[in-house]
Amino acid sequence: MKKIVSLTAALVLILSMLPLNGAFAAQEVVNVYNWYDYMDETVFDMFEEETGIHVNKMYFTTNEDMMVQVRVSPGAYDLVFPSDYCVERMISENMLAEINFDNVPNLVNIDPNLINPDYDPENKYSVPFMWGTVGILYNTKLVDDPVDSWSILWNDKYADSIFMLDSIRDTMGVTLKYLGYSMNTRDLVELKAATDKLIEQKPIVKAYYVDETKDKMVAGEAALAVVYSGDALYSMELNEDLDYAVPMEGSNVWIDPMVIPATAKNKENAEKLINFLCRPDIAQMNCEYIWYSSPNAAAIELMGEDYTENPTINPPQDVIDRCEFFHDIPDNFLTIYNSFWSQVKNAR
Repeated sequence: MKKIVSLTAALVLILSMLPLNGAFAAQEVVNVYNWYDYMDETVFDMFEEETGIHVNKMYFTTNEDMMVQVRVSPGAYDLVFPSDYCVERMISENMLAEINFDNVPNLVNIDPNLINPDYDPENKYSVPFMWGTVGILYNTKLVDDPVDSWSILWNDKYADSIFMLDSIRDTMGVTLKYLGYSMNTRDLVELKAATDKLIEQKPIVKAYYVDETKDKMVAGEAALAVVYSGDALYSMELNEDLDYAVPMEGSNVWIDPMVIPATAKNKENAEKLINFLCRPDIAQMNCEYIWYSSPNAAAIELMGEDYTENPTINPPQDVIDRCEFFHDIPDNFLTIYNSFWSQVKNAR
């Protein structure tokens, strides 16, 4: 018994000393808050293997949900992937930490045209991750009209065969463009007109979705859907009857950057992950997995003609020229927007 006690005491002593030598030190982590299915999971495994930093993955489905969680859960997230207009809001609310770009040397791979964007004019808080457009994904076997205008989404011929985005900015935005207005209008008459137009459309809409849309279009469950360009390309790869168009009235062009919350507990680890994601081979892996447009010029060189000759992922300049970025909605207008959106969602 004395030997057992002595051995136990010795073991406790050894174990108590190990953390001092780092053998049993807690593993470093980085807490990532991202969109569903917006990263090749192999990338995280490679990052963990190369750095020893464990990636905790958490997901959101809308920018609005993400904003709420970052506000109410300080310290829970180290790296977040909001859309551009949300970055503008987060900066104004002092929700973001300035990135130490000494820790992100791979920033040199990012297209210079995407540096110093309107939502982060001094480029202190963000690094572009992906970009793309919003347009119409359509089934060529079910649609026999030209898909060159948003007006087709109001065509009774396609009743109960249209998916709209369950997103206030995107759905209101494309309707505003259809009516000839800016997606960023603050004019109440124009916003009311878009609301009325969406209520008029409601009886022929099959459903409002976000992530589910791409798989349902692959399955042939609808003729037309408002989608993000990456989801369109994913669907087109799986169903050769599908095609994608950005209507002539224009649409939204967007960037999803990487940002670090001001309350992040593992800021340097987040910067290491940002730098890793900006590495050309890693950016290529992510682009080829989710098929959104890459801001990484070095990765685009690696992908070659498969990327540059695809108009969905690499839209021509005339398409970009008729699109616009979203800007943040001021608080006094956010209530109005939500009220209009509630009218649409509650309409019968």
